[in-house]
Amino acid sequence: MKNPKRIFQMALLCFVIVASGSLSLHAQDLQSNVDNMLAAQYPADAPGISALIAKDGKVIYKNAFGLANMELSVPMNPENVFELGSITKQFTAVAILMLQEAGKLNVEDPITKFFPDYPTDGNDIKIHHLLNHTSGIKSYTGMQSFQYNARKDMTPTEIIDFFKNEPMDFKTGEQWLYNNSGYIILGAIIEQVSGMSYEAFIQENIFDPLGMKHSYYGSKTKLIPNRAWGYQPTDSGWRNADYLSMSLPYAAGSLMSNVEDMLIWQEALNDGKLLPNEKLAAAFVNTTLNNGDPTYYGYGWQVNEVNESPSVEHGGGIFGYNTYGLYLPEEDVYVIALCNSNGNSPTDVAIKMAAMAIGKPYPDNSQGVSLSQQELQKWVGAYLFDGDVVRFVTLENGQLFSQREGSSKLPLIPASAYEFYFEGSTTKYTFSMGDQGKQVLFEDRINKEVGLETVKEVPTAPEEIDMPAAVLANYEGTYELQPGFEIRVFLEAEKLMVQATGQSAARIYPSAPHEFFLKVVPGALTFNVDADGKATGLVLKQGGQVLPAKKID
Repeated sequence: MKNPKRIFQMALLCFVIVASGSLSLHAQDLQSNVDNMLAAQYPADAPGISALIAKDGKVIYKNAFGLANMELSVPMNPENVFELGSITKQFTAVAILMLQEAGKLNVEDPITKFFPDYPTDGNDIKIHHLLNHTSGIKSYTGMQSFQYNARKDMTPTEIIDFFKNEPMDFKTGEQWLYNNSGYIILGAIIEQVSGMSYEAFIQENIFDPLGMKHSYYGSKTKLIPNRAWGYQPTDSGWRNADYLSMSLPYAAGSLMSNVEDMLIWQEALNDGKLLPNEKLAAAFVNTTLNNGDPTYYGYGWQVNEVNESPSVEHGGGIFGYNTYGLYLPEEDVYVIALCNSNGNSPTDVAIKMAAMAIGKPYPDNSQGVSLSQQELQKWVGAYLFDGDVVRFVTLENGQLFSQREGSSKLPLIPASAYEFYFEGSTTKYTFSMGDQGKQVLFEDRINKEVGLETVKEVPTAPEEIDMPAAVLANYEGTYELQPGFEIRVFLEAEKLMVQATGQSAARIYPSAPHEFFLKVVPGALTFNVDADGKATGLVLKQGGQVLPAKKID
């Protein structure tokens, strides 16, 4: 008999469960409210979204907006199939637990049981640490040198060989750091103990038994019915996403599906069709570090909350696609949102959809309340958080902005004289006056931190200068940071653009002769030039690194 809440009640004992009331939104209100939100964010002439909400296993909302294929002007529909990205990790984690139930492995097994020569640097790395991102192994997708492999087919062993000799990021179990390498190793373990390829194991043990007929191991060459094509943004509009060999995301991000199949998946978990509920519960436990601090991550799922209602959830991002799914066990509500673009993440809209469905909607922060200059000026300053994190709050042209040190500046929308939301987001600042002066409560749902006012100078952004297109053309070319990883600099509509291997193009802005800065991320480029003013190389400054690159074309 179905009992979708019991498993999660066991897994989320660390939370105070807030009794849920009846839904305040009627189905018609939910439909119109979600439609309006999604239509505003995913217009009819741009890449789109397919979204679904289910309550007690029944669909209460399903719709799609935008385009599944921009070249052919094909509208999005709920049957469209998307690359899931890291939502794949849910399937990998459940596959590991299924093999544990079959007696073929244990999550406490060291990885050297399967790979005796793996260099652990003296760490006792277990399957458990791979599942919850506490292994300390270097994540291969964070290595710049790996970017040139985006088009190259590689076996799991070849991928593991690429990162296994990298220095550990930290001692196993001491920190939490999102890590795709761990899930590559998990895929290889699944293959070793099952005697099947990862693709075959998922197909024969999950997709086929559950009737997930619109779910696949990703492929760029196979014909995938109802495939939504992937796009990524540029300063001048959309373009087709860069090619990525689907052998590379593998067990960390290779699967494809649609919203209806994802509901089948969630209901199968609730019903214990793949594993007994008590065995699956480990996936939803808020695991801890060696010192007992919570990771807010289980096995393939994040542990979070939606307006104090416990949730388990995960997102995915891969070339041309962004995805997000979350389940609220107390209300038995599931939300899945799949997008065919990198530039319009569905994370916040999925969370807001869930909040609407359980009758706890977030306030509309698209406009905000009107505050005086004096009311806004009151909260300007620098705030120090744990871990020596500093967030600067500035006032510019009647608008408050927040900027984490070393990151981008984001507008704050006032909900009251004390409460401010990040634009379009559920992340919230609540300012107050305390015994030690001004302070701010930062709330990113389950993550709540208090910052105290500190004396620190607000970073000054470079000022853009005018530079004719004829001068900008002197910097065009291809620059090699290292073999296989390049930066292409080119003019587009009289604007100078840069594009690194495997990444989206972005505009750079001149601040001085031969010096440019980025706005999308903190970073700067300085060009070396010859006597004629033609660039011969460049130096990229980003994230504390100074990286020279020679011009090769």
